[in-house]
Amino acid sequence: MPFDLRRWLREPLLHFLILGALLFLLFHFVKSGSGTKQNEITVTAGTVRTISEGFERVWKRPPTQKELDSLIQDYIKEEIYYREAKTMGLDRDDTIIRRRLRQKMEFLADGMGYIKEPSEKDLQTYLQKHPEKFRVESRYTFSQVYLNPEQHKNSIQQDAAQLLTKLNNAGGSVDAGKYGDQFMLGYYFSNQSETSVARTFGDQFAKQLSQLESGKWVGPIESGYGQHLVLISNRTEGRLPPLSEVRKQVQSEWMTEEAKQTSEKFYDGLRSRYTIKIEEPQKPPTANANASGY
Repeated sequence: MPFDLRRWLREPLLHFLILGALLFLLFHFVKSGSGTKQNEITVTAGTVRTISEGFERVWKRPPTQKELDSLIQDYIKEEIYYREAKTMGLDRDDTIIRRRLRQKMEFLADGMGYIKEPSEKDLQTYLQKHPEKFRVESRYTFSQVYLNPEQHKNSIQQDAAQLLTKLNNAGGSVDAGKYGDQFMLGYYFSNQSETSVARTFGDQFAKQLSQLESGKWVGPIESGYGQHLVLISNRTEGRLPPLSEVRKQVQSEWMTEEAKQTSEKFYDGLRSRYTIKIEEPQKPPTANANASGY
């Protein structure tokens, strides 16, 4: 009986054997390849380009290299938290995407920061190390006379000097509103903090105010509005309060910082288990490269 190849190829048994062999090879390939790459993260050139383009869509400009590096690191962090969360089974029965899984991991990490209560020494050391967070601001009570640059043009310095002499010669209590030019924000300011002064007149004015002598009209000093003659009638110098006055604030800041550091250490430990590869995207061809030769 002659061998019929076409009939043999139509045999169901042959189809079953071929399909089984293909499935075996596919299983073997996936199994052998999965173990070597599971802790490797490759940020492809395409991913970098997508990250950059996403930034540009929002901010209407390409990111700086520092901004792009920060976005790439954030992408890596998200990928690591996503993988670790899946390893821990946090994704089971949960259809929320990877960003939610990252949040779960971060919540776990943040909770580790509140392990112990700070000691007295911990709080005192933190207060001394971060005085700017707890310093009581200087406060000022002052009057001001305003000189509008538009009204004085090139004579503003001369006019200010003459007005300053007149104010100091007036003696006693002076109604500042009767001198100088109209100023919509007022002429007398009581018990104002440095921050409040800066909010009203600008940082430069507040900085100069801290250096002025009290009890006499001085100036002019500059603000965003123009020139001002100033009389400081009362000043309370800023100070770093003792721990007893700011214990609750210091403890809150200390524990927040402790939680942050613990969370960062937790992430660093996870990240150290991964091999990170960041591919450089190909630069687009320059105009000269695209130009034709004629």
